[in-house]
Amino acid sequence: MTDTHRNETEAGPSRRDVLAGTAGFMAAVAGLSALASPARAQAAPRPHILYILADDLGFADVGFHGSDIKTPNLDKLAATGATLGQFYTQPMCTPTRAALMTGRYPLRYGLQTGVIPSGASYGLATDEFLLPQALKSVGYSTALIGKWHLGHAKQDFWPRQRGFDYFYGPLVGEIDHYKHEAHGVVDWYRDNKQVVEEGYDTELFGADAARLIGAHDPKTPLFLYLAFTAPHTPFQAPQAYVDRYPNITDPARRLYAAMISAMDDQIGKVVAALEQRGMRENTLIVFHSDNGGTRSKMFVGEGAFHGELPASNAPYRDGKGTLYEGGTRVAALANWPGRITPGAADGVMHVVDMMPTLARLAGATLDRSKPLDGVDVWSALSGTRTSPRDGVVYNVEPTQGAVREGNWKLYWHALLPPKVELYDLAKDPSETTDVAAQHPEKVAALQAHVVDLARTMAPPLFYAAALKAALSAPLSTPTGALYGLGMEDD
Repeated sequence: MTDTHRNETEAGPSRRDVLAGTAGFMAAVAGLSALASPARAQAAPRPHILYILADDLGFADVGFHGSDIKTPNLDKLAATGATLGQFYTQPMCTPTRAALMTGRYPLRYGLQTGVIPSGASYGLATDEFLLPQALKSVGYSTALIGKWHLGHAKQDFWPRQRGFDYFYGPLVGEIDHYKHEAHGVVDWYRDNKQVVEEGYDTELFGADAARLIGAHDPKTPLFLYLAFTAPHTPFQAPQAYVDRYPNITDPARRLYAAMISAMDDQIGKVVAALEQRGMRENTLIVFHSDNGGTRSKMFVGEGAFHGELPASNAPYRDGKGTLYEGGTRVAALANWPGRITPGAADGVMHVVDMMPTLARLAGATLDRSKPLDGVDVWSALSGTRTSPRDGVVYNVEPTQGAVREGNWKLYWHALLPPKVELYDLAKDPSETTDVAAQHPEKVAALQAHVVDLARTMAPPLFYAAALKAALSAPLSTPTGALYGLGMEDD
């Protein structure tokens, strides 16, 4: 077992439960929370930071990965920066955003399962020290424009209460892109005040980011977290963007492509605003998706969807919500003129690495953080050395878990009937050939790693919320049940 492997195990919980059946499930849920290892800072200019997150973007659905979807602004950033071929996130939205903010795997504080539903009352624990707090402590101006999805039921969970000087956008995970509503309720805020505005959300985010940059004093370092809602369902876009794709016959794919192009246009406008303000040369830009594109209707979101899902994660298997590569290995790039060597930075990186990496570049200490899972990957981002990361914890929760050590990946489905899969990602990145039977010792070692993580993980908050919602649901009458079956006249 490598040192990296041991450190991750000691650092705290990761992803799937390991025990099959109800007894195993309850034992895992009773697990406690975790630790991890601290990070420090490295000498470098204090950059402005523009951190851009897409929502449910397919790995293959950007021009710099060969897509027919047009993303010229992202392509330019990729061509003049580093493309990150092995950049990992969590398999779903809330966990990835939590990992970015904390530098810690979400299994450590109960956000490893699902997302925070609209009706849930929980959020990212307020005793976690977040990235904007660290940057703010060393003089950065901090702003979130776009989607939060780390808690909405109490104001203590909101962005302005978690280290952001400014917030503009929705609190929950899925909104109508024009009405800015979730379940008929307006979810659109400027700072802590709900506002009602007209417009396509992607364009509003871009315009607000450009405005903020235009009014910013370049002498003050800026951290701008620009979290688009595109191309998450519902698939909606201005007709002008839809018209760019006359050759795409599938209506959902055409709308999906239009949403990505709209996002790319806004990214171009934000980069132009940096240039006009004289900030571009000293701005680190990071871009990636929060998870892979959606391939299963189970993970579409809270709204209904009919037809074939349009995202592509080729050449990787499956997509959002799963621990296969298509759900967790995402389109990503980093760009900083003169500081990042153009080309492919193919070392393994995880979104938890961003907090220690950015904090070090900013000169911020993380003494107030709980033990980190992230490591400083600046050497890999900049192209000076390979990534210091040898392994990844994809996730550990009561029903499943997956870990990577070197090129070996174990995916453990703990639900009955249990199943263990092992892949050599160097030879088989698409996970087509399970070699668990040929390598029992490797399987046993990685299963032990998953078990260690499961023993220390915090109980998933999603389960308690789902149970409460189910138990408090209104009575399902025979009439209602028959109506649902189309038999109400019998």
